[in-house]
Amino acid sequence: MESKLFLSSSPHIRDDVSIPKIMWTVNIALLPALLGSLWFFGLRALWLVAVSILTAVGTEALLEKLMKKPLTIYDGSAVITGILLAFNLPAGVPLWMPAVGSVVAIGIGKQVFGGLGFNPLNPALLGRAFLMASWPVHMTTDWILTRYGTMNGIDTVTRATPLKVYQLARDYLSAHQGVSPEQLSQAKVTLTHLSQAYRNLFCGNVSGSLGETSFLLLFVGAFLLFLKGYIGWRIPVSFIGTAALGAWIFGGTGRLFTGDPLFHILAGGLALGAFFMATDMVTSPVTPKGKLLFGFGCGLITILIRLVGGYPEGVSYSILLMNLIVPLLDRYTKPRRLGEVRR
Repeated sequence: MESKLFLSSSPHIRDDVSIPKIMWTVNIALLPALLGSLWFFGLRALWLVAVSILTAVGTEALLEKLMKKPLTIYDGSAVITGILLAFNLPAGVPLWMPAVGSVVAIGIGKQVFGGLGFNPLNPALLGRAFLMASWPVHMTTDWILTRYGTMNGIDTVTRATPLKVYQLARDYLSAHQGVSPEQLSQAKVTLTHLSQAYRNLFCGNVSGSLGETSFLLLFVGAFLLFLKGYIGWRIPVSFIGTAALGAWIFGGTGRLFTGDPLFHILAGGLALGAFFMATDMVTSPVTPKGKLLFGFGCGLITILIRLVGGYPEGVSYSILLMNLIVPLLDRYTKPRRLGEVRR
């Protein structure tokens, strides 16, 4: 009996994984954090996410129709962009803001470059950066109180998020003049209380952007992606590890190695960025060394912005900046080909 041999180009390993399957799995992985936002912020969260998703999907469909391209709205990528954009917004922003951000994210961040697989920057983060540059007051003050918690996880009446409270306290302690002894004492007490708010920060019962507050729920979703093999450990571990190390060394109020790394891991959008945005397959490196360097750069820029920058949070900008050098990372970290001899 004759057997037939089939010749084909690589890759020779076949799998049933497809783009829609990956994208919808990511959407499922985001569900725990989405349900958590509904619990903490109420129906307001649902409206923001719904507007963001519908605008993202509608923008993609409209632009592809105008450009006479095949519709890709069913692959789930526009839905991810809509969810992630909403997750990066304060719960109190007007409903038109996620709509504007989604138009920018899909139109400028994705379709201008040719659609999924060709965009150099994370679309959701580009949309957020546009909103931050255009309406900074809304993006930095429209926080709302969680259902059963305080704004920042400690017993205080201030309307600031945990990272903003941390930044203000450090500013008082590092100021050499113009600060009263009472203000210095209060700043020290505030930092102590923040370090005792781990439970609220871990569970998410603090104010912040819609989907970034609960480390627990974000990790549950990320664990699914780890199990499926859709994300690896290199980027999240190097991202979070670098930020934590930098916070421990330089994040104290006096001497080196007196900072609180656990606070910086749990507070803000570090988990959301490390698990769901820095690991974006399109805008992150493909080589193992490149992934480690990418995460290291994201963590370094994040902690620099948090400690010495004008904004209390730096996750979004760190990922966008590192997105720009991904081609260089891939180029200079590609492994040696089998049989290659370097001269």
